[in-house]
Amino acid sequence: MEYRKLGKTGLMVSEIGFGGEWLERHDEAEAVDCVKYAHEQGINIIDCWMPDPKSRDIIGKAMEDCRDSWYVQGHIGSTYQNGQYVRTRDLKYVRPAFEDLLERFHSDHVDLGMIHYIDSMDDWDAAMNGDYIRYVHELHESGKIRHIGLSTHNPRIGKMAVETGFIEMILFSINPAFDMRPATDDLDSMFEGYDKGDFSGIDPERAEFYRSCEEHEVGITVMKGFFGGRLFNKEQSPFGVEFTPAQLIHYSLTRPGVASILCGYDTKEQVDAAVAYGSASEEEKDYASVIASAPLHSYSGQCTYCGHCKPCPVDIDIAMVNKFYDLASAQKDIPESVKEHYKALEHTAAECIGCKGCESRCPFDVKVADRMKKTAELFGC
Repeated sequence: MEYRKLGKTGLMVSEIGFGGEWLERHDEAEAVDCVKYAHEQGINIIDCWMPDPKSRDIIGKAMEDCRDSWYVQGHIGSTYQNGQYVRTRDLKYVRPAFEDLLERFHSDHVDLGMIHYIDSMDDWDAAMNGDYIRYVHELHESGKIRHIGLSTHNPRIGKMAVETGFIEMILFSINPAFDMRPATDDLDSMFEGYDKGDFSGIDPERAEFYRSCEEHEVGITVMKGFFGGRLFNKEQSPFGVEFTPAQLIHYSLTRPGVASILCGYDTKEQVDAAVAYGSASEEEKDYASVIASAPLHSYSGQCTYCGHCKPCPVDIDIAMVNKFYDLASAQKDIPESVKEHYKALEHTAAECIGCKGCESRCPFDVKVADRMKKTAELFGC
């Protein structure tokens, strides 16, 4: 298992995480065993947005002997009322729901206190003005949450969260299909009225959100990486082709700012399938060829950081150089953090010899040599 720093939190989280929402539908002992098994495979981050007692008890029991080696995303505003999940900012419900989470986890804190699920401006305004956000800061100041996070499916909300300065990480929905659709405050409507083939590359607002996270060192953990399993089935996939778990995991992990993808598991075998990403070959991780060969896409000319351009005769990490170029060129002034990361590369764009071998391998016809020249001019090396 590989580990990545979750932005400015400094936490080193496993690339493959645990999304806990399917736990409730299993026998408790079986589910506890699954969470423990995942931990044995090196998984150390788990999300608990679920307010129901059973799911919380399962996670709490699974962590009993190893709480300090888990990083928990615990949601503030996810409540259980009359046997139903209710998202609310009303402290009459929010406070006891969070205290219940700590009690069932047998813990005095959660590592990542998540401002729960904001997709609309109305909800943003309600959450960020009043007692709710004061309670979040109160929890942070008292140490009951170690870091403040937020969950959203909307890149506009995500970018606003980054710009607050106090939100350190974001739980965000990422997969190839979502990345090509415009922002919405209603995730269920994202594909309504869309004609297959209505894709024109990564949506600019999502690309800007990723750049903002990278610039401000706000880490991303990923939800909905498999699109609820739809991307495993070519009949359900908006692309008209199917992907494998390794390909979708690799897609998420190549987005700027991403530290971990939180997968849902019903069985130990599914844990094994996700963790196998760590030993997968480049061919097994290759999502770009799948997208490029799909009858229903338009991605020409855009770098997806897939790594098909390798190997470079002078060992330039072309995908990483392209990522830094995209981060820098979208802004009037290059952020100092981006400059430092770029100049820390072992080989920079100025070393490109213009052989264009990489271009012959690119599935999306990116003019790599031209981008290397522009990058060298932009950064001065």
